[in-house]
Amino acid sequence: MMIKVWFSMLALSLSYCYFIASKIPKGIFRLFSLLPIIYLFTILPLYLSSLFLTGLSGLVFTWLANFKLLLFAFDHQNHPPPNSFLHFIFLTCLPIKIKQNNNPSCENPKIPSKLALNYPTKVVFLAVLVRSLDYRANLHPRILLVIYCLILYLLLDVVFGVFNYAARALLGTELESPSDEPYFSTSLQDFWGRRWNLMVTNALRHTVYKPVRSCVGNALGSKRWDPLAAVMGLMSTFLVSGLMHELIFYYITRATPTWEVTWFFVLHGACLAVEFGLKSLSTGKFRLHWAVSGPLTVGFVVATAMWLFFPPVVRPGVDVKVIEEFKIFIDSIKRILYQN
Repeated sequence: MMIKVWFSMLALSLSYCYFIASKIPKGIFRLFSLLPIIYLFTILPLYLSSLFLTGLSGLVFTWLANFKLLLFAFDHQNHPPPNSFLHFIFLTCLPIKIKQNNNPSCENPKIPSKLALNYPTKVVFLAVLVRSLDYRANLHPRILLVIYCLILYLLLDVVFGVFNYAARALLGTELESPSDEPYFSTSLQDFWGRRWNLMVTNALRHTVYKPVRSCVGNALGSKRWDPLAAVMGLMSTFLVSGLMHELIFYYITRATPTWEVTWFFVLHGACLAVEFGLKSLSTGKFRLHWAVSGPLTVGFVVATAMWLFFPPVVRPGVDVKVIEEFKIFIDSIKRILYQN
């Protein structure tokens, strides 16, 4: 019953945005008209009992959909205008992005991309990792956290991939991939900017990084301060990302935030700013081979995630409950497939 009410409220909200709010002139007045919908999308996850669905709806609706509505308020969407109500629903509610041009080339084209995992392999690998947690009592805590890192990546890719396939089939348009094999990252810039969770990266780029960089640049009034404006935009982006993750973790745990997740993203923002500075000083003359920079980058991300990102959900035991829910979901899918 709650799911039906939830989807009904969602349908009514999007109908209001498409048929009424879109007729209001763009800018502050349209933003004010969208505030009730943004508030509704923010509280919706609080009324779900499933921890897995709570976290997913927090990411998809409270974060991505709300950020898309902010862009919609000022007509700054980075996609063609929707040509139907169904088109508007998919572009607003699903973590998808219409493919407009080729993705930026990776920093090192010599990386053996033929080793990339295809979608079926990711599904199988995810199922195997989830089942391996049946033996968590025999696993070292750090090995368990490494498995969580892999599950998080594969889960996001698989779930967002399902959204992509559904949207592609109904909209008939080419969509961007949800990620680009982050295990091939050769730097933090490569990881956060070109490979990891590209839907969130795109949303943050247009709602936080570009506006902050533009405002700071205009306030300083000189191009020589552009690097400072870029750093301010970068740090603001990672701070907002950290705060949004804190909100999602609160939805799941209902515990007072420890701010560890926010510090995780602030730390990565600061390290990325240092990386930019070192690259500008070296002017491209010094670059580590991808076989060295790749493991260093991925190792740093995994190590800091084990230190700051996962403890807030592992400490209260929420991770165990989410995994159990996901196992039940997998078993349900298997039963449906076997019956057919």
